[in-house]
Amino acid sequence: MPKVIFIDPEGIEHRVDATVGQSLMRAAVDSQVPGIEAMCGGNCICATCHAYIEDERLATLAPPDATERDMLECTSEPRANSRLCCQVPMTEALDGLIVRVAASQH
Repeated sequence: MPKVIFIDPEGIEHRVDATVGQSLMRAAVDSQVPGIEAMCGGNCICATCHAYIEDERLATLAPPDATERDMLECTSEPRANSRLCCQVPMTEALDGLIVRVAASQH
């Protein structure tokens, strides 16, 4: 089972087991990672699962689609490595992925 390291806004690491095919958001919510609010339940309409992918594997992810890009523009601190966790499916290749939860989800 692949693992993801979420670093919450306080700098605390949360090592999470993720199921292949599961979104990073669902893995974080199921493991109660602080800062991932996921208010829309994974429908890409709220940006409350905003995080920064801190790994060289960012380039291996499918790029954000137009809806995700629009939602990311609504976040308080969008960056080049910003993603909505609900839009990133977990794969075996992402084992060990490091994800920093954005300090503000609004």
